[in-house]
Amino acid sequence: MITCYIRYIVDPYKLSEFEHYGKLWIPLVEKFGGTHHGYFLPSEGASDVALAMFSFPSLAAYEDYRSRSFGDADCQAAVRYAQETRCFLSYERSFFRPVFR
Repeated sequence: MITCYIRYIVDPYKLSEFEHYGKLWIPLVEKFGGTHHGYFLPSEGASDVALAMFSFPSLAAYEDYRSRSFGDADCQAAVRYAQETRCFLSYERSFFRPVFR
């Protein structure tokens, strides 16, 4: 399993737009075989950092999702929404693998 961790720098005045953006992506990740762990919006502390995490069975499965998502109309609409609203300024993507007992 591989988990994608995304750290966003959001516009604190557009949190409702960013929340809508997150709600668009959760079912899209699941549509392509991933498990979404949610979006996490600022509560206390820094008001411009949001997080998202989702997992795929393997890096190959994630790469398949990425390539298929580029041709998906709903994914393209979600990307357009982010571009139009400018609800986040930048993001960093990292990948992790779990370690269990």
